[in-house]
This record gives sequence, C-alpha cells and structure tokens, in this order.
Amino acid sequence: MDEERSTIITIGGEEYRLILTTKATKEIAKRYGGLENLGEKLMQAENFEMVLDEIVWLITLLANQSVLIDNRLKGEKKKPLTEEDVELLTSPFELATYKDAIMEAMFKGAKRNIESEDKNSKNEVVE
Repeated sequence: MDEERSTIITIGGEEYRLILTTKATKEIAKRYGGLENLGEKLMQAENFEMVLDEIVWLITLLANQSVLIDNRLKGEKKKPLTEEDVELLTSPFELATYKDAIMEAMFKGAKRNIESEDKNSKNEVVE
C-alpha cells in the first residue's frame, strides 16, 4: 500500500496503518457531517469519556481500512479491530499520541498531488 497515504501505529504489539479511504471518509461524513466538522466535534465534546470514545472510533475506522485492503488485495484473513479491542489494548497516553497519527493519516489521505506537464497540451495550437 502506498506509504504516502498512511501512518503506522502500534496497538497491542501489532502494527496497523491508519489510512483515510473513500469508505472511511463516507463513515466520517455520516458521523460528523464531513471531515471539516471532525476537529470541531472533538473540541466541543462534553466530557473526557466522549473524547476518548471518538478517538477510539476513529482509530478503529482508520486502522481497519488497511486490514480490509490487505484482506482483499493480498488474500490475508486478518480480523478487523473492534472498538473494544482498541480500548483494551491501549492506554489513555497512547490515545493522546494516536491523535497526531489520526490527523497525519487524514492529511495524507486528503492531500492532492498536482503535477504540471512540460509538454504542449493536446488542445494547444503549435505554430
């Protein structure tokens, strides 16, 4: 998988790649109304437990994208993480560090690589 699109974290001694896919973006949009509302939602959370729940949900969603991709493309049979798995296999301190990884994965997944061509365009008239 393209490493430019993912960020690696360790959960329970196993590495997972957090990746923002179209599927994950749709799930985030359902929950928050869009990527642009995600940060605002986390900042406005009413209590610490709610913030932890949202971070756990995001980690589970983004980590499972790589599991699902590997299962489909590489024929692996890895079991997707559950939110309970993430809660049991992490500490609150780790979740705080994963918040940066979540933002990095989302930035990488949302960035656009635009390249300009040096050659003449097909529609350009050459004299």
